[in-house]
Amino acid sequence: MLAKKKIAKKKSAKKVIKKIKKGTKSKKALNQKKPIKISAKKAKALSKPVTKPVTKPVKKVVQKIQIKTVKALKSLQIQLLAPPDIQNNGDQILIKRRRRKTKKEVIVIKKFPYIELSTYPKHRVKNILVSQPNPVETEKNPYFDLAKKYNVNINFRQFIKVEGLNAQEFRAQRIDILEHGAVILTSKFAADHYFRICNEMRITVPESIKYFCINEQTAYYLQKHIQYRKRKIFFGHGTITDLVDVIKKNKNEKFLLPASDTQKEQIAELLDEVNISVTKAIFYKTVCADLSDLKSLAEYDLMVFFTPVGIKSLKHNFPNFKQGSTRIAAFGFATANMVKTLGYRLDINAPNIINQSMTGALDTYLKESNKK
Repeated sequence: MLAKKKIAKKKSAKKVIKKIKKGTKSKKALNQKKPIKISAKKAKALSKPVTKPVTKPVKKVVQKIQIKTVKALKSLQIQLLAPPDIQNNGDQILIKRRRRKTKKEVIVIKKFPYIELSTYPKHRVKNILVSQPNPVETEKNPYFDLAKKYNVNINFRQFIKVEGLNAQEFRAQRIDILEHGAVILTSKFAADHYFRICNEMRITVPESIKYFCINEQTAYYLQKHIQYRKRKIFFGHGTITDLVDVIKKNKNEKFLLPASDTQKEQIAELLDEVNISVTKAIFYKTVCADLSDLKSLAEYDLMVFFTPVGIKSLKHNFPNFKQGSTRIAAFGFATANMVKTLGYRLDINAPNIINQSMTGALDTYLKESNKK
């Protein structure tokens, strides 16, 4: 009998625990005269309130579209779905995404002129000639990364050289340097030749002159010529648009832009659009370099050029050069046009809808040409 009573008590206790868990008749069970024996673990579990995990609502990313051209507006849907090499009324469109502090996704559409490339077979590339000065091997350079990645040999040889104008040649432009209260310096070359011309013409550069540099490196380079003062030296972050934004804050100044004879300065056009007074003055010129040390170009599978003068230098130094299987890469629309004008075949061009840099365009090409 005692055994049966114990079993009945246990069953009733289990039923009460189940009811407490379910939340039914819990008050009656707790108010019973006879205490119910429950283990410490079960008691702790029952005492904890049941709560659902709180989840924060996911914020939707708002997309803004900045369209700079009418052509981009008409063909936006087509360009988003179509392959990158699509021809759209002779124009290519680059869609660039970037994040801002507001965490909003901005789509900037940039227009590139359409350039027709050759359909020459993409044979394996072993040797590349880059028409630039030889960089220091200790420095981080994307060309060294390409050489390791695809096991190719990359040689550097500058096809052009910069020569400064003398004082007499500069005077022929009839530009008064002291009339300008601010100077725009887009390179270290521009800084060197600006101060050289001032010294040759015996002009004392006043301390009140403001300097607007393309990047921080060019700004610090001015210590070679003047005493560095932050209140008179301003700089962008490496792009022309950044520098224009800095210049806009000093609209009342009259700006002088030291430039090359062959270089088309985009910054001058941008400043004219926002009604800022700027005078483009030629301080140095780009000429063909002597390439007599290069005996033959037949050993190179690919040659890379960055300026129209570089292509002219190729024609000047090697008038009997036949392209054959040698591929040519050109940076910029003007350089690409010069390649075709002089009768060469254009195989690679940058910037384009996929790659904005020359190393990026070479990487894309070598992925196909150097397949294992």
